[in-house]
Amino acid sequence: MGWFDRWRRARTPPLHVAIDEGTGPVVVLVHGIASSYVTFDNLVPLLVERHRVIAIDLMGFGQSDAPPDARFTIEEHVDALRETLDTFRLRDPVVLVGHSMGSLIVSRLAATLPDRVSKLVLVSPPVYLSPSALGDPRERKAMGLYLRAYEFLRTNKVFTMRNAAMLARISPIKNVLEVSERNWNAFVLSLENLIESQTAISDIASVKVPVEVVYGALDPFVAPGGMRIVEQMRHVNVRRVEASDHLVRKRLARAVASAIG
Repeated sequence: MGWFDRWRRARTPPLHVAIDEGTGPVVVLVHGIASSYVTFDNLVPLLVERHRVIAIDLMGFGQSDAPPDARFTIEEHVDALRETLDTFRLRDPVVLVGHSMGSLIVSRLAATLPDRVSKLVLVSPPVYLSPSALGDPRERKAMGLYLRAYEFLRTNKVFTMRNAAMLARISPIKNVLEVSERNWNAFVLSLENLIESQTAISDIASVKVPVEVVYGALDPFVAPGGMRIVEQMRHVNVRRVEASDHLVRKRLARAVASAIG
């Protein structure tokens, strides 16, 4: 690493640690795009009696700032998360829990730093890959629709902000969704450089610890083609929760708590 890279990384603001509660084995909670630690409002009470629970806001979201020149790649998100966890000086491996985009980030962290993770729990993971990599015509078509939809959201700012605000108002979890002028750059670049251009399949395959995947049967962001590939990995256990969608409501939260152990 050259001096410029060290100088640039030194300018990365620390992530906001929103929750550090409980005692016991450490569980780290990482939210998804356009959200914050409140994603886990229904999960934290189920964990704190048996675990030390740490929840952070990702770079550019919630109360975490970002360098003005951030590109919001998975490498930048992982570096910011790792550097924040370093400040805790944790001695034992932790359980990493990621929701949505957060699941992609913790998968990369677990793949690159296997000695620091005891278990990986992926909640509602948006596992996407090139449509051409899928043999089933229906799965190939569905994957293409996901990617075109995300491109539309990135390139239609007014539409995206207006609809995000509407969904936030009716969400059962207060402040769980924010797409605003404040985080628009983080949203757009994370969507393009992390979700649309991702390495989730290879990252999950490289993880050396047990992987639990939990998702809702009604989740519109879980791509069947990507999930089918993940389900075939020997070290992965998949739990499909009926009557649940993308949000970590109480039913999904109970399934996630069970997966954490």
